[in-house]
Amino acid sequence: MADTPANTRFKPEMPEIPGVSGSPASSRPPRLNPFLLLGIAGLVLALLILVGVRLLSHHRPAEPVKAGPPAQIDVPPPPPDPNALLPHANEANQVIATTADFAKPWSSADFFIRNTVTGEDVPATIVRLPSGSPSQPTSYWAFSRKAIYGTCQLEYIPDLDKLRQDYGYKAATHPLVGNPCTRVLFDPLKTTNLPGNLWIRGAIIQGSDIRPPIGVEIKIQGKDVLATRTE
Repeated sequence: MADTPANTRFKPEMPEIPGVSGSPASSRPPRLNPFLLLGIAGLVLALLILVGVRLLSHHRPAEPVKAGPPAQIDVPPPPPDPNALLPHANEANQVIATTADFAKPWSSADFFIRNTVTGEDVPATIVRLPSGSPSQPTSYWAFSRKAIYGTCQLEYIPDLDKLRQDYGYKAATHPLVGNPCTRVLFDPLKTTNLPGNLWIRGAIIQGSDIRPPIGVEIKIQGKDVLATRTE
């Protein structure tokens, strides 16, 4: 049997099916419109930017509130020191009062006097005694209010009721000097003799103490009353 040429070989035909093309389907996917892709990409980018802006706005640290100027508070000045208003007797100026300040017996005045040994200003009081005239230095008794020991200050007490109530001294007939810490009382009208035959004013009439208060020497110069030195 002779060979049949290739182009003449029998090729069975595929049966035709209505609605189905006989040409083979293409394996390449359909191409998308590039303008559509750009539009979608732009929309996605815009959404990402919007979301990012909102996230940043929510997490942005709050700006610190600027503090205004501090409120002005009017602080009243401190009251003047009463000790600064008292006379201070020293070598440059020994005047502590005038004789007109002691027109009445038992009138008194407070002052400071410089201690030449320690250099401190010691509180003191001068009292007009009932005898003599204001122009005579013997009509006065001045004493240091600093107690001989301790931190207490002596006080001049013209109030007889205070002497009875605070010191329990019912026999008081005139002002006295007292130590509020020890309840010791000193009498300005009485003197006492210290070792060395030294007579000083302010004898102790109640309690116990080393000695009467330290005295201050008084001089009169015209109408001025001068405190010159302590004992």
